[in-house]
Amino acid sequence: MAASLAFVSFTGFAQEVPKDWMLKNPEDAVYGMDVERAYQFLRGKTASPVIVGILDSGVEVDHPDLKANIWVNPNETAGNNTDDDKNGYADDVNGWDFIGGKDGTDVHHDTYELARLYKHYSQKFSGVTEASVSGDDKAAYNEFKKIKEKFEAEKAEAEKEFKFYDQLYSSLQKVMKDIGKENVTADDVSNYNPSDPDLMAGKLILQSVLAQGVALPDVMDELKGAYDYYESKSKYGMNPDYDPRIIVGDNYLDATERYYGNAEVEGPDALHGTHVAGIIGAVRGNNEGIDGVADNVKLLTVRVVPDGDERDKDVANAIRYAVDNGAKVINMSFGKQYVFNKQTVDDAVKYAMSKDVLLVHGAGNDAINIDKTTVYPNDEMTDGTRITNWLNVGATDIAGNTASFSNYGKRNVDVFAPGVSIYSTLTDYGYKYLDGTSMASPAAAGVAALIRAYYPSLTAEQVKKIMMKSVYKPKHKVNLPGSEGKKVKLKKISTGGGIVNAYKAVQMADKLAK
Repeated sequence: MAASLAFVSFTGFAQEVPKDWMLKNPEDAVYGMDVERAYQFLRGKTASPVIVGILDSGVEVDHPDLKANIWVNPNETAGNNTDDDKNGYADDVNGWDFIGGKDGTDVHHDTYELARLYKHYSQKFSGVTEASVSGDDKAAYNEFKKIKEKFEAEKAEAEKEFKFYDQLYSSLQKVMKDIGKENVTADDVSNYNPSDPDLMAGKLILQSVLAQGVALPDVMDELKGAYDYYESKSKYGMNPDYDPRIIVGDNYLDATERYYGNAEVEGPDALHGTHVAGIIGAVRGNNEGIDGVADNVKLLTVRVVPDGDERDKDVANAIRYAVDNGAKVINMSFGKQYVFNKQTVDDAVKYAMSKDVLLVHGAGNDAINIDKTTVYPNDEMTDGTRITNWLNVGATDIAGNTASFSNYGKRNVDVFAPGVSIYSTLTDYGYKYLDGTSMASPAAAGVAALIRAYYPSLTAEQVKKIMMKSVYKPKHKVNLPGSEGKKVKLKKISTGGGIVNAYKAVQMADKLAK
């Protein structure tokens, strides 16, 4: 095996930052959301619990730092296989799983929307040539050509990356095994002289890695993560013949179908959703790992995101379920660049707006301008109108700079929030730092829940406006994600022009509510 470190850099490992930095004061050069000063301002004021819908991969509801804040359906009895409250969902004590089956099984992996559209169009235009396609189908056929080109390129790239990380990871494992130590040091590697060419190549890579000053266990974890990601992407995500929907047992093409799934809200991999839940509402002041942003909150889990792209029908039903069960804020840390049935999601978004529910969404992690490249779901309806109960959130770091991965857009990103090196709850009762607009979105959603708890008379639209007007605006320019060193002010790449600031937001809410 031969590999070059030109393709792999380990210098991007996040330096450990204070675990609570996102709650800190930006005026102290820690560009958090000033949450602690918000609570000082709110001292002595009363609040009512706000239900926050977490549309995600699932949540570990018995996590010690979450369980006191987990939503419990007061009208449902657990485990009796009966729909006690007659809402169509039996045993939905903590929420619902729209990607689960009646027998308790769950969808873990799924395809990307691009692969699903490729399969759909491939079947539609099987045996059809450009010359023979009918006039009514020309637009669809042209779309198919674009999708086919994009799909084939991404599939090939995924397979190439998987092969590379498979070889690299296994090579380093072999070297460590041959040395005979788990905690291999730079001296161990220097003194290691294998005769096998592959092992020698692995030695050279290992030397280069250790010379970068990173801990070997971190390197191996990073490589394993890359290996797992590309294995899943090539084996499932970009495999148009893979279809786990039989597990769910619904008629997938019937977008009006609402009553399917099961009550198992954790699912096979709740890491992402558990991390999101902790950011919003890990129990404050309990001497467990972290404090969430919101103190008067109930976390309602709706499992809708597999390892792959979420499906539009499930997203629409998840929004409706959360709304019908009292959610006033819904967090959506997911997205994609292709859509199958936008109308059904739009209808659910409008339903949420009619019920005064604020939808908070992560802008995405592709380092692109989403004013130019559309991501889904979004707040622009199929009829061209824009709804007013949607907050789209980009990600910043502890220094107030944009995250290198964050999407941006003067028109389509409303605010930024902390999304780099965010410490929060994890499955198996753990905690971990993670990065993403997936973390920035719940940070903002937590502030929205805080406002709605203490100022329940304010509408979702008012809360959105408050959060946009009260942002902290760094004086310095930030990196433009995806560019070669270009710097801009946040006001150039977002509507609100700054970072969510809980302290200023509650002050503004207090004045407006009087």
